[in-house]
Amino acid sequence: MEAVLFKNKQNEYFSGMKKTFFISVTGVLIIILTFSCEKATRNALIEKGTFPDSLIILSEINSIYDDYNSDIHQLSGSSPIVFSSNRGSEGGQFDLVHGVFAYSFVQENGDFFLLSEIAPDPFLAQLVSKVNTVSDDLGPYRLYSPVDGFEYLVVSSESEQGDLDFHYTKNLPYFGTAIPEIADKKALTLLNSTGNDAYFCFNTTQDTAYFCNDAGGSFDICMYRKQTEQTVDEWFSQEGAVSSGVESLNSTADDKCPYIYRKIMVFASDREGGLGGFDLYYSEFKNGVWGSPVNFGPSVNTSFNEYRPILGGDENFTNMFLLFSSDRPGGKGGFDLYFRGTDLF
Repeated sequence: MEAVLFKNKQNEYFSGMKKTFFISVTGVLIIILTFSCEKATRNALIEKGTFPDSLIILSEINSIYDDYNSDIHQLSGSSPIVFSSNRGSEGGQFDLVHGVFAYSFVQENGDFFLLSEIAPDPFLAQLVSKVNTVSDDLGPYRLYSPVDGFEYLVVSSESEQGDLDFHYTKNLPYFGTAIPEIADKKALTLLNSTGNDAYFCFNTTQDTAYFCNDAGGSFDICMYRKQTEQTVDEWFSQEGAVSSGVESLNSTADDKCPYIYRKIMVFASDREGGLGGFDLYYSEFKNGVWGSPVNFGPSVNTSFNEYRPILGGDENFTNMFLLFSSDRPGGKGGFDLYFRGTDLF
């Protein structure tokens, strides 16, 4: 439905206008469509858009099965989304699936449109084929490293022993039509432990990795610092290291799925005091420490489970957006992906 509305509005508003594309580099990168008017007599254009504070279900991407653990990443003129789904096994194992995610606003009146759909992409098809296994593959995280100029995909896959371990691929950035060679996946030996290791992410400066593991019995958010002169590949390939838990964020319950945008971390937890199941929380990095977690409240959380949040923003918008999964009623079934604007600054 979103795709139909998006295309209809494009036809309506693009007539007599000049299209200008902006690419924003913010940790997640998204195409923003803005418009310049050809007639000097038109009303003043709205300078910035606003992500709506109402929930948008990504119905063109979701299925009747579980769709969650998303990641969005862009290096060129598209906005691919990669996420975990058990649709391919009809409710069994989870594999990575890819689609398209993009948004725009109309400068004449501020109308916001979101496009999301499952769309073929030869590069992403090859990328996910490198990491998908016969067991669960969860928590994809794509990044570009300015240190070595390569792009990486980190994923957690179930091992023969039944626990989750990190693996990663490496490739040159994908521009134009030439599909770069994607190296076979390798074990991320630096962070793998005897327990479950999942949901890797970097901070903005890529000098500290955050992830979660259950070495202490429940899942905790952990961190490990990186030497800035090391390439990501060299760092990932080191011998196993001992990580440290982030005390200000962790509880006696499960604290999972960290994701960082600027100086804000969002994550999921089923700690006491929530609305039920897993809730989404955020924390601000200030004076060298992560502040006490804050529950997003009933505008985001429900008595059901909210999971794997992604926070993003754009200089052409007045606020940020939150992309997450939930098994609340009203979706297609199981976990579905949701989008909404949020004001945290």
